Amino acid sequence: MRTQLITRQGYEKLQAELDHLWRVERPETTKKVTWAASLGDRSENADYQYNKKKLREIDRRVRYLRKCLDNLKIVDYSPQQEGKVFFGAWVEVENDDGQTLKFRIVGYDEIFGRKDYISIDAPMARALLKKQVDDEAVVKTEAGEVTWYINSIEYNK
Repeated sequence: MRTQLITRQGYEKLQAELDHLWRVERPETTKKVTWAASLGDRSENADYQYNKKKLREIDRRVRYLRKCLDNLKIVDYSPQQEGKVFFGAWVEVENDDGQTLKFRIVGYDEIFGRKDYISIDAPMARALLKKQVDDEAVVKTEAGEVTWYINSIEYNK
């Protein structure tokens, strides 16, 4: 497994999720499974079946998060990044049609559940790296090439 990049906020969020699953969710679900199992016939016990399935899902996520957190490299803001697009940047871009987008370039594990985050591995992010305000970036997509102009670059400090 290769080392993945992540912002400090993203790392702390995954760490908090792991902590919550391990200290809160798992013990509660284990109690429910134990209680449901004590009722007898497990084959037709919906509470037992459901909570046993939930426990397996929690354990799978806990295993994933533990392995994932070990392979993540936290990338903190550095003043040398100022003025250019690098990992962790909030970038606003605009195309020739006047369409604007604003997003943050982050690690793969941070993009889920966020419409305003894109992965460092995305074609858009690759095209923008090391560019400055007013530079143009040509993004190659399946639909062809699109030119975007950089309006602003900001970092969480």
